Amino acid sequence: MVELMTGAMASGSGKTAVTCALLAALARRGLSPCAFKCGPDYIDPMFHRSVLGVESHNLDLFLCGEERLRALYARYAAGHGAAVCEGVMGFYDGVGGTDRASAWQVARTLGLPVLLVLRPKGASLTLAAQVQGMLRFRQPSQIAGLFLNDCSPGLYRSLAPLLERETGLPVLGYLPHRAEAAFESRHLGLLTAGEIADLAQRIGILADQLEQTADLEGLTALFARPWREAPPPPPAVSGKARIAVARDEAFCFVYEETLDALRDAGAELVEFSPLKDRELPEETGGLYLPGGYPELHAETLAASDSMRRAVRAAVEAGLPTVAECGGFLYLGQSLAAPGGRPCPMAGVLPGRGFPQERLVRFGYATLTAKGDSLLFRKGEQAPVHEFHYWDSTDNGDAFAAEKPMTGRSWACGFATPSLYAAFPHLYFAGKPELAARFVQAAARYQQGQRGRKG
Repeated sequence: MVELMTGAMASGSGKTAVTCALLAALARRGLSPCAFKCGPDYIDPMFHRSVLGVESHNLDLFLCGEERLRALYARYAAGHGAAVCEGVMGFYDGVGGTDRASAWQVARTLGLPVLLVLRPKGASLTLAAQVQGMLRFRQPSQIAGLFLNDCSPGLYRSLAPLLERETGLPVLGYLPHRAEAAFESRHLGLLTAGEIADLAQRIGILADQLEQTADLEGLTALFARPWREAPPPPPAVSGKARIAVARDEAFCFVYEETLDALRDAGAELVEFSPLKDRELPEETGGLYLPGGYPELHAETLAASDSMRRAVRAAVEAGLPTVAECGGFLYLGQSLAAPGGRPCPMAGVLPGRGFPQERLVRFGYATLTAKGDSLLFRKGEQAPVHEFHYWDSTDNGDAFAAEKPMTGRSWACGFATPSLYAAFPHLYFAGKPELAARFVQAAARYQQGQRGRKG
């Protein structure tokens, strides 16, 4: 089995492009690769899925502990001939200026060897010195090979032997600059995979290039590992509840592990589109409104009076509901479109969404519940993540949120026996008891609805 992580000295080194090209090349070799992403990022896994046609999964040591991380990796890597995990930010960059939850810590926890992606701009021998520093900074570094991105053929011919001589690591190839295969960005990072019409063609160009300029035989040999034993499947639980999951262009930030945690707890998940549908799915016992880009689709969401009324009526009637970030904004009174015009939303919560010029409360935090509710018990804590440029005039006060390391804290969220609504994203795979409580509440609600109909 081929297993590796792609890491880099800093963001912007091209990890996603190299990872996607490598996944495509491994798939062409019949290795049935699977993909992972370090950290809480939603967008990069969308690119992995577009390459593979299968799900990509997040690996995050802030959102879950080491034992749980190993179990998730083993579960999703099982049955594949290759596993490629894309790192996050700089290789050693973790929470609050530490290496906690860094790509390095994930690689060390899982025993993954690392392919360090370098963008050699304006340096030659100094680049070797930087790699030497990377190798010595933490032990073991896990770094096993080097790859040059955005590198010309001539520069590669001079740099590769220099780097191998000075670092002792093999240089396994390069990708030259290919403008026609670039991935565009916006305020939350890369455009989502669904927004790039010719994404498959772009990745195909990168994979074709990789076939020509990378030592794929050497790479697969270097990163060959013993087959990992698949863990036993979770106990089968089915038929407890039907949960409607919003999934479309406006609500596209979903951890696949969270959905699996709901399924493991007995949920039947039914996807729907607040942008296109007029009503919630029939016989729904719960509602999950994840994050995404509702602000970019605010006018279309506002125009769907039927769906907004259906969501409001259902939530106010006690339908167990989880709404995170974009879903939280959708439950508010209004949401400003990018041009500033306020658009009416579901009207369940008192706040009005508006844009900010910078990221708001960005990063990891720990939530502490101030009282009992749908998901939480009083005093219970959960690790969360925030990443948004829009804010609300009323963020609620059901939870105390606190930043790691700095201790900065604030109140947030709305919570009742049937509702969790807040900006912070939850990770049910790291706290499966939250998924179980959601499904149990949905099952009770669904049974009550059936009883009233009977």
